Amino acid sequence: MRRARRLKVLLDGTPLLGERTGIGRYTAALSEELASTPELDVRVVAFTLRGWRTLRTVIPHGATGRGLPVPARLLRSAWRKSTFPPIELLAGTTDVVHGTNFVLPPALWAGGVLTIHDLAFLDNDEERAAVEPDLPEIVQLSANRAAAVCTPTAAVADVVHERLGVPRDKLVVTPLGVDAAWFVARSPGRQLRSVLKLPSEYLLFVGWDGPRKGLRTLLEAHAADPSLPPLVIAGPGRSKVEDRVVRTGYLSDVDLRSVVAGAKALVMPSRDEGFGLPVLEALACGVPVVTTDVPALVEVAGGHAIHVPVGDVEALAVAMAKAASNSPSADTLTAWAEHAGSYSWRACAQATIAAYKKANRH
Repeated sequence: MRRARRLKVLLDGTPLLGERTGIGRYTAALSEELASTPELDVRVVAFTLRGWRTLRTVIPHGATGRGLPVPARLLRSAWRKSTFPPIELLAGTTDVVHGTNFVLPPALWAGGVLTIHDLAFLDNDEERAAVEPDLPEIVQLSANRAAAVCTPTAAVADVVHERLGVPRDKLVVTPLGVDAAWFVARSPGRQLRSVLKLPSEYLLFVGWDGPRKGLRTLLEAHAADPSLPPLVIAGPGRSKVEDRVVRTGYLSDVDLRSVVAGAKALVMPSRDEGFGLPVLEALACGVPVVTTDVPALVEVAGGHAIHVPVGDVEALAVAMAKAASNSPSADTLTAWAEHAGSYSWRACAQATIAAYKKANRH
């Protein structure tokens, strides 16, 4: 019997390079699942002048990779003005090209799939300046040329439909997943506590200090109640300790799991989020969660977190005190684990493959 032809997929793997934040972790986990899918022929490409040679060392087994020594900003500028150069000229022929990080390269023949993680940059000049000033324009162009647009939550799909005019039948919700290691994560040992200068009890914030992450509100709320445990901030930046606040700097996946597992509560005071993976990761290892009431976080938490209004310092301080003082019951811990376990990278990959099939022109 003749074997079915495998679908050729070209994945933008640029987020795999360097220190990985949320989009890098998404791209890594998704690419691993896709590369292990027999029906796909997965290639990964990275557009960057720095570190392009290292791409082949970070792609998953079963995929092929190619780094292109071309500045991403230069390419984005060209793609914003025209459809040249098409992706086939840079990386060869493919059935589907997947822009994993807001930008979809133009193509001559390939069907386009775009992932839009959130649209926070549309209404926040500070957020946009921190990323790329012309991002709104290129994301709109990318959404227009895509045959399918993936979003991590239904909440983001609604916003993409309303703000970018993407038809509902082009939208595919592809929720992120929780790695199995989170369900067996253990509190940090003596050595890690010493290296990171972790207190015996602490509240935890995970992420970068971006404008929409609400870190200023968190710091104000934490300072307002001296009875709260110290605050640990895990994310990019320099490590330091001051005023009951410990900044660990960027952590490896292994260390991050331990730091989360040892927290009295995880706090996400975001003004906007596309998904909020730390919410599920904390629930997976039995840690209470406090978040704002933005739609994506409410959707992902599924009733298993304490929600407060965005920017409400007093409510956030009260919620942190409540979370830090309560010990979850065995039934609660089971419910948290079951909820987190309902999100898997395999399910994310299957939903993404459905988007590929929607986009495939061949």
